Amino acid sequence: MHTDDAVILIDCGPDFREQMLHAASFEKIDGVLITHEHYDHVGGLDDLRPFCRFGEIPIYSDEYTATHLRARMPYCFLEHKYPGVPQIFLQEVEAGKTFFINNTEITPLQVMHGRLPILGYRIGKRMAYITDMLTMPEESYEQLHDLDVLVVNALRVKPHPTHQSISEALETAKRIGARETYFIHMSHHAGLHVELEKQLPPDVHLTFDGMEIEF
Repeated sequence: MHTDDAVILIDCGPDFREQMLHAASFEKIDGVLITHEHYDHVGGLDDLRPFCRFGEIPIYSDEYTATHLRARMPYCFLEHKYPGVPQIFLQEVEAGKTFFINNTEITPLQVMHGRLPILGYRIGKRMAYITDMLTMPEESYEQLHDLDVLVVNALRVKPHPTHQSISEALETAKRIGARETYFIHMSHHAGLHVELEKQLPPDVHLTFDGMEIEF
């Protein structure tokens, strides 16, 4: 994501390298926002190595996720690293406590991934990114007023124990009331893209690989 003064990566999954091979540019990443420690959201952190030529990259996560990352990737967080190791460092953040990447304001939001507390993020004044959500506490909803863009997960048609269904995601989108909402984290059980999109309100959209959103 590009803001006025920062390049921000949200999660870094195992296909990060493949995505970057097709990227239009190779540039400094000012920060990585991690939602939670599940492999499909952090499995590509080691592939940040080439981007470290621009300098160390801060990785922002909650304490629980940071603990898991230190255990899984201890070689990245040693005091004396050997050559070639990704030059990354962990910055622990808390839900509701705003911080900045350059001059871009970031507010972490508590989200429930089933019974696991994870983070969503409000980025700047106009955009929020929430994935792997099943429910969200009231105090997080209160941080999501007056958005231009909401990005939120919608796994499939049937209910799921740890992710929103499409109908639940539509209810979330309606409650938050962003000007445009984009669904992510859809499985093959969501149905065909072209058919599902016909059933959505005009301000709700399905995303796809390589999609770019300007706002």
